Amino acid sequence: MFGLSARRSVTRAKCLSPHTASTSVLRVKAEHPSTNSLIWCRDFHSSAVTNVSSKPTWMPMRVKTPWIEALTKSREDAQSNQTPRAQGKPDLTPKKMSDSYYSAILPLSQDKWLLDSYLNASGHIRLGSLLMDLDALAGIIAYKHAGDSVATVTAAVDRITIEHPLMEICDLELSGQVTYATGRSSMEVSLQVTKVPAEGEPVKPEDVLITCAFTMVSLDPATKKPVPIAPLLVENAEERLLFHKGEENYQAKKALRTRSLLEKAPDAEESNLIHSMWTKEMSYLSPESPAQRPDNMVFMSDTVLKSAMIMQPQDRNRHNFMIFGGFLLKQTFELAFCCAASFSHARPNFISLDPSTFENPVPVGSVLYLRATVAHTEPVERDGTTYTKVQVRVDSKVRDVEHGSRKSTGQFNYTFLVEKDIQVMPRTYGEFMLWTDARRRAQNAAAMVTGSREPSTLRNIKDSVTE
Repeated sequence: MFGLSARRSVTRAKCLSPHTASTSVLRVKAEHPSTNSLIWCRDFHSSAVTNVSSKPTWMPMRVKTPWIEALTKSREDAQSNQTPRAQGKPDLTPKKMSDSYYSAILPLSQDKWLLDSYLNASGHIRLGSLLMDLDALAGIIAYKHAGDSVATVTAAVDRITIEHPLMEICDLELSGQVTYATGRSSMEVSLQVTKVPAEGEPVKPEDVLITCAFTMVSLDPATKKPVPIAPLLVENAEERLLFHKGEENYQAKKALRTRSLLEKAPDAEESNLIHSMWTKEMSYLSPESPAQRPDNMVFMSDTVLKSAMIMQPQDRNRHNFMIFGGFLLKQTFELAFCCAASFSHARPNFISLDPSTFENPVPVGSVLYLRATVAHTEPVERDGTTYTKVQVRVDSKVRDVEHGSRKSTGQFNYTFLVEKDIQVMPRTYGEFMLWTDARRRAQNAAAMVTGSREPSTLRNIKDSVTE
């Protein structure tokens, strides 16, 4: 469920002048941060041989086989009743964090045609494109840790946070490593996006733009059941801190699952809040009450936006017949952005993606249905200006083309900030439960990866990255 879009493979000879082509080489720092080496377009496989005659790109391609070949082989295997062959057992020898470290430089300030594929309409970096790349990077790092004998997929995005708004076009460094693995089938991959520092200098805290954590799960390629992977070997105090944070994130996710409304009914405080909102709405409807519904209140049912799309093989993952998770992140994020904009009639500023799950794979050729809803709002005031945090929930479902079977494939929770005083109002029991669940997520977010630095976000709201 990770990789890069085929747009990265455009022949650079057509995109760059001879001068630009010689100066904007893409470098990857693969084992150690101080080591630079060229990465060329190659199979997404740790043992693949570099092909220097290929087109250069900043990260390995996600697929190893052309679609027509994969499709033909699949049909032949189905006719002969062949099952996937085992690729050997995973190496369970404890691994260092540094063993999975991977870093890539995206030279946006040097390559105008590369930049062109990352820009939005307002001239800022298109965040959806970076989300695709982050999922790709998480996959590369997971395979460096677990090896190629297992099939590794994105199980959840624990948190994606804007730490400092991206205010300029500059070269970006995307890096990360496995920071939590205990020998179970899952691992936490921590990533960050930073401005590329000057040669020989460390990354400054204010140059850290995005931080995030992905949960990756390794499966047996034949049975699709979880398999154990190597635990981490923690070597120093800094790594112990990272590992401890990973353990905290793991426990916070377990706590969030136990607080699910399917497991736990609203508590006394939540019940009182729900009743208060309901009685207030009843007072607005009563002809005997002088109370009037505020102009800034929008019914939750009026915030819903939907989309449907056919899943094409160009967006497939490394395993050929399922859709790459980064594509789903991009689609759900952009629908959530549109939902927040439609709701607030203002330009939303992305703050974070809160814990979100990939429940079932999305097959190539299926129809993906997305539904975005404003689930919760929270007022924020700074320097006499009222802002509103808007939490948008995107539910995804998939059906085959004949529209027989139907599966839930994931739930994604995005939080935006708008420079406006506005609130969402649930009316039905189901909407009140959606609101309560979103409120719980907002409260639980503090226990996860470090949150957005709100003063910075508010100060630069009009100029920072949005969609």
